[in-house]
Amino acid sequence: MVVKRKIISVIIKRNVRIVTAVFLMVFGILTLILSSSILFDWFGLRAKEGNYVQFIVGTNLLCALLYLAAAFGLVVKKRWAYKLLWIALILLVVGIIGLIVHIYVGNLYETKTVGALIFRILLTIGFLILAKKSISQ
Repeated sequence: MVVKRKIISVIIKRNVRIVTAVFLMVFGILTLILSSSILFDWFGLRAKEGNYVQFIVGTNLLCALLYLAAAFGLVVKKRWAYKLLWIALILLVVGIIGLIVHIYVGNLYETKTVGALIFRILLTIGFLILAKKSISQ
């Protein structure tokens, strides 16, 4: 009975790690494509975004690279993947503080930016929790 539980626990832990890595990779790729498209004006996306905040888009681009590296780290079972997600979370928190200051001073922004940044922070926290559970022994 104990051996059976241990085997089931290992299977669940392994699948959580792989599924988390896949979602992290997909989210990282999407973020990379969208952020770089706005920053470098690929596909005419910059005009469609309206009053985008450049440092937020830059922060998202950096986080995309961290997400991709963390996804790889999860696949190869490295603890540094968890640290990369912490760095991404810190960048996003600094970004939202900067966005609040940006808004407070009266600069232009899109309201969807605030919601998207909060969503990205919550998602990163979720990735952090899943990474911690799947990497820890």
